[in-house]
Amino acid sequence: MSKFFSVLLVILTTLIPEAHAVDAPATFSIQGSGYGHGVGLSQMGARSMALNGKTSIEILQYYFKDIQIESVDDSKLVRINIGHLLSSAKISSATKDSLISVYSGDISDKTDVYPVSHGTSISLSILGSSVLIKTANGKAEPITHLNKIFTLRWSGTRNLAGPDAIVSVTHSGTTQKFRYGQIQVRTVKAVSGYRLEVTNTVRLADEYLWGVSEMPSYWPVAALEAQAIASRSYALSKAGIYKKACDCELYGGISDQSFIGYAKEIEKKYGAVWKETVTRTAGLTLTQAGLPITAYFSSSTGGKTESAVNAWGSNKAYTQIVDDPGSLDLALNPRFVSWSREVPQNVVATAFLLPDVVTLEILSRNESGTVAQIRATSSSGIQAVLRGEVFRSRTKIPSAWFDLVSVQN
Repeated sequence: MSKFFSVLLVILTTLIPEAHAVDAPATFSIQGSGYGHGVGLSQMGARSMALNGKTSIEILQYYFKDIQIESVDDSKLVRINIGHLLSSAKISSATKDSLISVYSGDISDKTDVYPVSHGTSISLSILGSSVLIKTANGKAEPITHLNKIFTLRWSGTRNLAGPDAIVSVTHSGTTQKFRYGQIQVRTVKAVSGYRLEVTNTVRLADEYLWGVSEMPSYWPVAALEAQAIASRSYALSKAGIYKKACDCELYGGISDQSFIGYAKEIEKKYGAVWKETVTRTAGLTLTQAGLPITAYFSSSTGGKTESAVNAWGSNKAYTQIVDDPGSLDLALNPRFVSWSREVPQNVVATAFLLPDVVTLEILSRNESGTVAQIRATSSSGIQAVLRGEVFRSRTKIPSAWFDLVSVQN
């Protein structure tokens, strides 16, 4: 190489800026309004309308489009998941003179029955692909049983005569109490291996709805009635559709409706109010074309409700976008009229399935004001786009009514 070209190469090298990797921010600052997906009934809006003299019927007809409210037979039994993908659980009853009968398998004439007296702890775990049950009372040697499925019935229910019993189910650090139904435990094969699914089969009309906890029982009567009718409609739309993944028709948590069992019925001072509300609205159901609708509801919005097609991409003719001023009432909704969150880098990156995220950009908004699409760009220039509601769900921010504020390095 000539001396001229060697000098030229040195000059050019010094003129080319050194490439620097773009640092990914540690957190993303987000501000917004509302709590939940915002589709269907706004619970805070219902509360506001009830306080302003609106009836439950007027509230429901405002939030749902082209629906009828009619009496439907809701006496059917529904299978509610009360323990999903568990590795262990415990069941017991401390009610004096109560009895739990453990059946090996599904209920049938040939099923083995193991009576369990009150005070006995029933431990559930997994052995291979089967459920392992251990029963122990005091210092007595535990008795073990092994099967793919176990069914538990307790006294004082329509399934087993005897003194009224309350059964406690403990798993994942929480305990729930159940007065009604029958519990079934089975193993299902999951990605991480075999896991336990625990369900309670209860009558929808009362045993289930009495235990649904989706609205404070001290709220105005019209709001409670609207919630009871919406909850009944939602459950009826799901009843009879078996989900293998949970061995259920309805999840007892956020995936469907919060079902806390007997705890709702015995709430101090107000428990009876919800029970009476369910009874007073017996059978009343939201329908369209003669069928119960999936009457979605959420806590509050950013000032307008959302449609199902915007939130999830699936059109539901009875959902619509309407003004929801009650959600923006600071006296009623002080925590979520305005909120802010710092979302960690790893959470945002995982949401977009990217190794990291350098920038976020809101591409478009829906008529409701929610984020329609949001784009992330990684340090290597890869981009990914999510629906606003998907981003909300994956990052666990309160709602899709949000703005991007800043990033923190």
